[in-house]
Amino acid sequence: MTTVRPSAALAEPVEPVGRGWTAALSLANGAIWVGWFGPLQILLASQARDFAPGSGMSKETMLAWVTGAGAVVSLLANPVFGALSDRTTARPGRRTPWIVAGAGGGASALLLLARAGGVWSMAVGWCLVQLTLNAAFAAVTAAVPDRVPRLQRGAVGGWLGAAQILGVVGGTGLATVAGGTGAGYALCAVCALAGVLPYVLRYDDLRLLPEDRPPWSWRSFLAGFWLSPRRHPDLGWAWLTRFLINLSNSLVLLYLLYYLRDRLHRPDPEQGVLVLTAVNGLTLMATVVAGGVWSDRVGRRKPFVVWSGVLMAVATAALAGWQTWPGAIVAAAVLGVGFGVFTSVDFALMTDVLPKALDRGKDLGVINVANALPQVAAPALAAPVVTYLGGYRVLYLVSAVIGLAGAVLVGRIRKVE
Repeated sequence: MTTVRPSAALAEPVEPVGRGWTAALSLANGAIWVGWFGPLQILLASQARDFAPGSGMSKETMLAWVTGAGAVVSLLANPVFGALSDRTTARPGRRTPWIVAGAGGGASALLLLARAGGVWSMAVGWCLVQLTLNAAFAAVTAAVPDRVPRLQRGAVGGWLGAAQILGVVGGTGLATVAGGTGAGYALCAVCALAGVLPYVLRYDDLRLLPEDRPPWSWRSFLAGFWLSPRRHPDLGWAWLTRFLINLSNSLVLLYLLYYLRDRLHRPDPEQGVLVLTAVNGLTLMATVVAGGVWSDRVGRRKPFVVWSGVLMAVATAALAGWQTWPGAIVAAAVLGVGFGVFTSVDFALMTDVLPKALDRGKDLGVINVANALPQVAAPALAAPVVTYLGGYRVLYLVSAVIGLAGAVLVGRIRKVE
């Protein structure tokens, strides 16, 4: 009797990945974040400021609507493209085709967004950026549980987190120094495409054998996006903690440019955003890899996530009570320390609670909804708070409470130490 071996793509990885593989995947991840955060930190806010006069909307409301629409697209795109990559049997592998198509499409969408002439074309362009870059991001994150053993995932997650913050800083820097909105989008587009090439050209992907792909059914495909918290309680609690802590962080970042201009009265708020992002990035870089490696060595995840969430809540509360430029710098530094540990260890925790290998991309896409959904919820929550319910002081207090709740609820996860 012949034994049919399943695809290597469905096996639990046991061989540690090398530094070159980790570096190339991290570079691809960072390039995607450049494509997101150059617009989010600077370029979209600048376009909203230019398009708002005569539109009947304030710049804050316009920015909230555009980023919210893009986040809705991200909310749907990430799990859908993750599920499609799970089923891909192409010769280059399950993930590589989606990384290439997503990065190429994202670069094109950024160039289209640069030509926006009003709020509607701006919204369409940003939605296309979210659609395409989420295809690449879903495939990049799914490569980790495909290839990385469990006790190496904290370290790899740390390097991916370091690349993420470098992408945020790099995107913000490119948008700031480009000399104009169009040039800023062009630089982000080039970086988003070029950054994925070392990974896709140098490293082979695992191929799913056609006989291991389940038969197609619309009903089963759509039903697969519902991960019952009753059947998978650890996954449900892990998702909720990530959502709450990311919502807290999104509330801090959304109106940062306007906070510096309108509340702290900085003479060059765009430069101020770059400074705060750099400070945050330096402290995050100091902890993101170290936190992941430490978590791998002790074999525990939850304490790291709990205390990083508490630290972030304290820093956010400081923004409410210490509304000065030095206070903003200190808060940015402390937030970086907390978010660095959270980024690497929470990613490893998420991969530890995935239900099955066949659905890694789809399940991580559902988990990544906890990253995208805050982008929808944050504008809906922040705009009325800033406009009607007490301004930035109340906004940052609300953000601190939300982040603290996320840290506390980590304790409900039972499967992971």
